[in-house]
Amino acid sequence: MIYNTYELKKDAFLNETRTAIGRIDDETEAIVEIDDLWDQRFMELLWQYRFKDLSKETFLDALKKQTDSLNSTYNQLYEEELKKTDLSFDIKFKKNLHSVIVFDTISNDTVFPFANHDRILKFGEDFEESEGYNVSQARWQSDYTRQEDGIEKTFEFMVRTKDRMNISQWKRIVLGRMAALLAGSILLLVFVVGLFYYSIKNLIKQKKVADVKTDFINNITHELKTPLATLSIASKSLKKKEILDSPKAFESTLGILDRQNDRLQKLIDQVMTNSLGSEDLVLHKEQVLDHIYLTNLIDDFALSVQSKDLNIARAIETAEVMLRIDTFMFTTALFNILENAIKYGKEKVTLTISTRLKNNHYEIVIGDNGIGIAQKDIHTVFDKFYRVASGNVHNVKGLGLGLYYTKQVIDAHQGAIEIESELGQGSKFIITIPVN
Repeated sequence: MIYNTYELKKDAFLNETRTAIGRIDDETEAIVEIDDLWDQRFMELLWQYRFKDLSKETFLDALKKQTDSLNSTYNQLYEEELKKTDLSFDIKFKKNLHSVIVFDTISNDTVFPFANHDRILKFGEDFEESEGYNVSQARWQSDYTRQEDGIEKTFEFMVRTKDRMNISQWKRIVLGRMAALLAGSILLLVFVVGLFYYSIKNLIKQKKVADVKTDFINNITHELKTPLATLSIASKSLKKKEILDSPKAFESTLGILDRQNDRLQKLIDQVMTNSLGSEDLVLHKEQVLDHIYLTNLIDDFALSVQSKDLNIARAIETAEVMLRIDTFMFTTALFNILENAIKYGKEKVTLTISTRLKNNHYEIVIGDNGIGIAQKDIHTVFDKFYRVASGNVHNVKGLGLGLYYTKQVIDAHQGAIEIESELGQGSKFIITIPVN
């Protein structure tokens, strides 16, 4: 559409210019007089060529000299008239003589051209033919009679001329006339591209939400598997004679059942409220001794893992430290890290869990020997629904909520979490929380 409009504007512009130039050439009396004078001298030269044996070369040479003598006056008058018009751009104009033929009863005599590309400048400023546009072309046929020594001699001839014009920066002028259309087209294009981008973005977002919902439905059982597996093992342990005969072991197993039952109930609440940010989480803090809390947590986790060869090396701070935390949320946060180590670990999983008190902050470091995380993914693993893919597919199940929830819980405790990792070299999670 824009190209067609451009062509129409271009044709209209050229036609307007042709009309203006045509009026100057046809309606300016002084210019018409010069043109008539040239025609008169031209016919006299042609009569001499026809009846006085004037050679073609001499005829053309005389014709060019005649043009040179009149052209400066013509150009001056043309410029003066051009300034009187509404045209606000520079125009070069010329009249070319393309052919002259003298008719004879025996055969026609082509006085000019010598070749198809030959032409003679009649009036105007000369410029390359390829740089101009046609204004008009004329073919006029006439006869000329003159008496010589009392004898009237007549001959008939035909002349073909072409008028051409050259307009500097005509493209800029045409595009200037199309400015409103171009601006509107660009705005429309930007709007369409923006609308397309917005639609694609929404489509991707909707697809992502749909995929997350599908993953949630498919994997919720997997996410609840850890506490259920622990409950199953603990309940089976209660049937063993050696557990029943040992009050201490029996009490320990009941403790595991209570903790995992409580965890299972609250885990459902966590899934339902996973959209909450750290500022929205309501913490129910309680005071716990670090070595008791972490020992129970590690034992519960080790008991829940049966599918892989797991080795846990622990180095808990020797001095007793009183932590003030929401035990359920903080346990879930640490479990998410530990479970990821199993999910993305090797066949033989080695975990190192160490703690220390540093500058009124309690630091927990969890390291693994798993597949590691690429540097480009480290800053996004805590994003909601984000999951690191192996190749082009996710080869482990999950909702992409674990590490997101972990960070929100730690942030809610005014703590911080960092990752150190390399592909193939395992990962290290460093958690710090303030100690009051």
